[in-house]
Amino acid sequence: MKNVLMMILESCPYCQQALEMMDQLKETHPEYKDVEIRIADEEQESALADTLDYYYVPTYYVDGKKIHEGVPTLEKVQAVYEEALK
Repeated sequence: MKNVLMMILESCPYCQQALEMMDQLKETHPEYKDVEIRIADEEQESALADTLDYYYVPTYYVDGKKIHEGVPTLEKVQAVYEEALK
């Protein structure tokens, strides 16, 4: 399985929406429960954040490739899971 990284800010409302969408998708797609997503807060892991090319959160990377950045939609979050399962 591919490595998935999600960059967030604890105070970001869009990040909270994305986390809720992830839970929702795992309920309707049980196979998504097998995908491990490392969630990193850019304030707590600034060294990691400095190595990545993004401006907005949430940002998802699958095996180091940016899949989504910014305001999430259910479809965009689902695309992260689908890419991780390929």
